[in-house]
Amino acid sequence: MLGTSKSAEMQQNITEEDASNTYKDAHSLYDTIRESIPQGNKSVAENITTPSISNTGISVLDRSIGGGLPCGSMIYVAADPSGMAEIFLYQFTQSRKTYYFTTGRRPKYVLRDILNLNFDIRNIIFIDVYSEYYLTPSGEMVDNVGNDYADTKLLEFVEYNLKNIRNEAQEGDINLVFDNFSFFMNLNVNPGLLRRMMNLIYEVTKETSALTYLYGLQGSHPENIENEILNSADVIFEISLDRGADKLVNKLAIPKMRGMLPTPEVIKFKICDGVQIDTSKDIA
Repeated sequence: MLGTSKSAEMQQNITEEDASNTYKDAHSLYDTIRESIPQGNKSVAENITTPSISNTGISVLDRSIGGGLPCGSMIYVAADPSGMAEIFLYQFTQSRKTYYFTTGRRPKYVLRDILNLNFDIRNIIFIDVYSEYYLTPSGEMVDNVGNDYADTKLLEFVEYNLKNIRNEAQEGDINLVFDNFSFFMNLNVNPGLLRRMMNLIYEVTKETSALTYLYGLQGSHPENIENEILNSADVIFEISLDRGADKLVNKLAIPKMRGMLPTPEVIKFKICDGVQIDTSKDIA
């Protein structure tokens, strides 16, 4: 019994010592970051704990969520495929330079839709994932669906472009848009490769203080993979389409927003010349 008592006491001491060391390590890391900031540069020091805000390009939405989204946010847009939620993506491009990854259509068709809504296209740089995957160099269609080699090479293509964007981008003034990200979740690749690309997207987002939008189509991909992305995302937009007896109602919910309080209310909107947020209140 005595030996057991001493063993338990020793284990408790080791546990307390480990906890103390972990506490010191965390404070050492924080102190190192603080000490690397020049004295008197108070604004930089404050940004360690107070993230700056970037507007989304939809002014009424920005006001509804407190001015915009924290810089360096990765946003997962979970959308009803029939709700024309891609209009949000088009309008997000109006706020700053945007690297637009296309997976479902050729860029020229996306560009046509953006122009039809009278949006400015000068901020948009397309990364043509669609043609890289579905077309040969001569422009002929090719069937790569389910081809694990082609799928793996495509992830390498995306990673290559992300690294170039990281090297070229000016901090705080870019968007990354993936239209759509369900495409990647359905590729026939080792889950570790998809996780590696996700980690790179997240790191590039943070390093450049970008706003990154991952557009996911509800019910179009494995749930377990989507759950991992929902967990990683800093912000979640849920876009739904309610079918009433006499009209359709588009709704936006924001259940998650790291660095800010999420919006408790569901936001109604209409698709007209872009996204029009409904500011009226329902009367019970």
